[in-house]
Amino acid sequence: MNKPFVTLLQCPFKDIVDDPRLPNTVNKSTLCLLEDFEDGKWRVQNFLNFVWDNIAQTALTAQERKILASSPLSLLSRSAKNLRILDNDKTGGEIAEILLYAVMKAYYNALPVVPKIFFKQNRNDFAKAADSVHIVLEDNDNFSIWLGEAKFYKELNGKLLDQIVNSIKSTLSTEKIKKENAIIINLNELSNLNIPKNTLNNIINTLNNDISIDKIKAILHVPILILHECDITKNTYELTETYKERMLEKYKKIINIYYKKQIESCAETIFNYSKINFVIIPIPVPNKSEIVDKFINNAKIFRD
Repeated sequence: MNKPFVTLLQCPFKDIVDDPRLPNTVNKSTLCLLEDFEDGKWRVQNFLNFVWDNIAQTALTAQERKILASSPLSLLSRSAKNLRILDNDKTGGEIAEILLYAVMKAYYNALPVVPKIFFKQNRNDFAKAADSVHIVLEDNDNFSIWLGEAKFYKELNGKLLDQIVNSIKSTLSTEKIKKENAIIINLNELSNLNIPKNTLNNIINTLNNDISIDKIKAILHVPILILHECDITKNTYELTETYKERMLEKYKKIINIYYKKQIESCAETIFNYSKINFVIIPIPVPNKSEIVDKFINNAKIFRD
């Protein structure tokens, strides 16, 4: 699958850490992505097209996606009807959640084993904890489990990074992980994703709630997607090297601040924290309100 964004930075955290004495830098990484420009403007419609191209990953079940695969308009309509669209809701949280599912598919070949937006609309008790739940198939019938966090912010500051850390800390509680595991193996999604039988059996056996959570920490990944309004991007008209350098400098600072906060908060309170894999995925936009408004307008059209 073609990568939809420009990859600004993809590396382990240890390659950009500003304090080499910082502990627990292993198993942390970053994927920084940029949208392109066209005719002197940030490609807002290209961005939204990518979101809508992937909405079914989280808004529909695997069985619905199969049934509607040859009917793209019906697929969009059914997906849009599962969104929680409110005229006075400008948070754009579901945009970030859909984008996380899209990025997981495009950049990590991940399978969406729990369509979160579908269950938020249909069964509220399934909607808590992680914003996305994926499995990535590995060699020799192995797999990794990905419990994601997705945010869409008007700005990006230390206080908001603290909120993300607290949310991640909650998601990584034993109770929350066990609940996600139970949902994965008790839904019918796995059987509709063309997973090889031996791998499927391994997933079911490993995620069984009788098995200690300690045993899955080494295969647990937490992608953290941060979609945010950015003044640098707002005042840029072309994907130049100067723009990339400014964004690279900005993101290196943000990533260092975020991981330091996470380590300080989680290292001593989450057992086997050092075994869990994290990847922070920041994506800048020039104008959050424009994106949210266009998305809501599109959703209303698709619903009708």
